[in-house]
Amino acid sequence: MDNSHNNPDKSPKEDGKRPRSLITSLIITAVIILVFTVVYNMIVGSRYTETDYTQFAQEMDKGNLAEAEIRTDRIIYLTKEQASLPAGQQKAYYTGLPLGADTLELGDQLLDMGVKVKFPIVEDNSTLLMILYYVVMFGGVFLLMRMITKRMSGDGLMGGIGASKAKVYMEKQTGVTFKDVAGQDEAKESLQEIIDFLHNPQKYADIGAKLPKGALLVGSPGTGKTLLAKAVAGEANVPFFSISGSDFVEMFVGVGASRVRDLFQQAAKVAPCIIFIDEIDAVGRSRDSRYGSNSEQEQTLNQLLGEIDGFDSSKGIVCLAATNRPEILDKALLRPGRFDRRIIVDRPNLQGRLDTLKVHTRKIKLAEDVDLRKIAQATAGAVGADLANLVNEAALRAVRHKRKAVNQEDLMVSFETVIAGTEKKNTVLTDMEKRIVAYHEVGHALVAALENHTQPVSKITIVPHTSGALGYTMQMPEEEKYLHTLQELETELRTLVGGRAAEEVVFGVQTTGAANDIQRATALAKNMVAQYGMSKALGLMAPGSVSHQYLETQTYLDCSQETAALVDREVQKMLSDALEAVKELLRQHRGLLDEVSLYLLSKETITGEELMTYVNREGEATREESQEVPETQEASQSQETSEA
Repeated sequence: MDNSHNNPDKSPKEDGKRPRSLITSLIITAVIILVFTVVYNMIVGSRYTETDYTQFAQEMDKGNLAEAEIRTDRIIYLTKEQASLPAGQQKAYYTGLPLGADTLELGDQLLDMGVKVKFPIVEDNSTLLMILYYVVMFGGVFLLMRMITKRMSGDGLMGGIGASKAKVYMEKQTGVTFKDVAGQDEAKESLQEIIDFLHNPQKYADIGAKLPKGALLVGSPGTGKTLLAKAVAGEANVPFFSISGSDFVEMFVGVGASRVRDLFQQAAKVAPCIIFIDEIDAVGRSRDSRYGSNSEQEQTLNQLLGEIDGFDSSKGIVCLAATNRPEILDKALLRPGRFDRRIIVDRPNLQGRLDTLKVHTRKIKLAEDVDLRKIAQATAGAVGADLANLVNEAALRAVRHKRKAVNQEDLMVSFETVIAGTEKKNTVLTDMEKRIVAYHEVGHALVAALENHTQPVSKITIVPHTSGALGYTMQMPEEEKYLHTLQELETELRTLVGGRAAEEVVFGVQTTGAANDIQRATALAKNMVAQYGMSKALGLMAPGSVSHQYLETQTYLDCSQETAALVDREVQKMLSDALEAVKELLRQHRGLLDEVSLYLLSKETITGEELMTYVNREGEATREESQEVPETQEASQSQETSEA
């Protein structure tokens, strides 16, 4: 393969552009100078009115001249009537000078008549100065044009503005293979066929099979769509054209379409290769009126559709694209023969997160106490970018504490930092505020510990953090779950309102500390009613939907106003019922609530094991009391029998 493709800055195509753009700049500069000269002469000439020499002679005989300027080729004069007018309203005249006329004799006659006479100053080097003037002006305009055209296109004038901005990466430059991508086994399996096709295209051509021209990588931000595309190029060892969808869209109509043509022309020269368009929704947005209309975007999309139809997939050109908003893509882009293969790059499961952590810690020195499985369990819902950030934060923390290896505490603290931010050491709470925060957090924790279908509590703290939280309760799931029952969601709802319930039961107040809990509880209740069909009033009806599945946007209601009002009433009823149920639960365990809260106030941070020690102790005491009650009843019954 020709190594010239490794360095696009020295391609023959671009070398040919430089002379053409230079000549174009020279021509445009010359035209600008010519136009400037003509316009300047027209402006200067418009100040005077041309007359014939006879009129000049008549005015001279009448003695009606006030001023006169005698040049080598003309006479410019001003009559006494015009001279008496204000400067802005004066009108001067000019006429040609007769051949062979004696300008000195004419000047003497005018002076004798009292006319103010002017002769132009003639210098020996006037011609040289004029030439120098035009050279300097030409050079200045030329340099200005070069700067403007380079800024517009990066390589000359209009000849380069439509050129593709795609970057060509060879395998040795990307250095990414499937070994660097973890937690996406299904996606890698779907892409393996593309790699095999790029290696052995003849095997598919012999049987008559055609590989899909395009594959669309769909997933949430940070799941590794771009990394997967680079890994495909690395595994196949072919050129990798990478460009963002926004690079096609410019303010000039037709530029995007030109760049699309240029991109596919470059790809055809180095096939087999991979074209990767990141964030294709920027150019592939649906053309219907719902999402607005843009002439430049539509032309670019039409050109892209035509190019995908036009290239021959048997040559080994594969077009990959990535987006997290597939629902807004144009239907023509997704039809068979274009981006007809959709590869979901989903959030990794427990095993996927564990494998991802192993990849990101490959070059990190880890202590012997590190258990990556526990970190993977704690980071449910995290994507690859989150896990990479977590590992990096842990490594930075180890350096700050002057350790040579990352331990388990570094990873857990980094995980908490991602959730709640760093600790705010300068925040000083009053004693009353500390008590309220302690009871608030213990309220959450006790509901989670006493209820069924809940995730175990791993940590409770009342140390303020930079996210704005004055404390938090951390729950760590024991297993990966993909389905949630009504009972589990109701328990989660009660856990969320446990903090507000504790405030009302103990202090009889409502504070702003429950704002985030209420927001999350409201969103959960709204999903239960509008999406999951868990409301008695609405039944199986689902009036709510999510506009962007992979961007985790909030649910919006697509229903009548009456149904929306009913949804609001059901959400409010769910929250009220949950709050009253938690209040009753905390009143029944008031002693346990006080005991754990006082312990949390003294320690500021406690673990889930310490919490369960108090909960189990109360459970044992309750069982002992329940056993003593029947024995007392039996004794009283035997005493009554003996008396009888």
